Amino acid sequence: MKKFSAILAVAAGLVMAALPVVAHHSFAAEFDASKPITVKGTVTKMDWVNPHSHLLFDVKAEDGNIEHWSAECLPPNGLYRQGWRKDSVKAGDEVTVVGFKAKDGSFYMWASSVMTADGRRLFSGNPEDRGATGPTGGGAPKE
Repeated sequence: MKKFSAILAVAAGLVMAALPVVAHHSFAAEFDASKPITVKGTVTKMDWVNPHSHLLFDVKAEDGNIEHWSAECLPPNGLYRQGWRKDSVKAGDEVTVVGFKAKDGSFYMWASSVMTADGRRLFSGNPEDRGATGPTGGGAPKE
């Protein structure tokens, strides 16, 4: 019975260790790099979390309805290296987000850059390639 418990514990540990790998997705699998979009809205929240930060913002549609958008960004450390700070964007700020919409058509996108109302442009890509449109800058078209 002890051997079975040990095998079960090792198997559970391996499954738990593999979960982050399974949960992490590729840019190309989720976003359409051939269709860049620009979305203007009002920040509701900035989630500084791993593996990717998320900028949540509301957009007023042409029909007057409010669309609740989420823009995936680099992880907190990556954003910090790009010049972002916790107060770079806050609830109530007007922003223009440039990036690529999710392939599933939802109000979800990859943020290549975020322009604030005061004209600051915050990037979410490789620092070596300021025009990068994907999370790593590799292969995605330029803005």
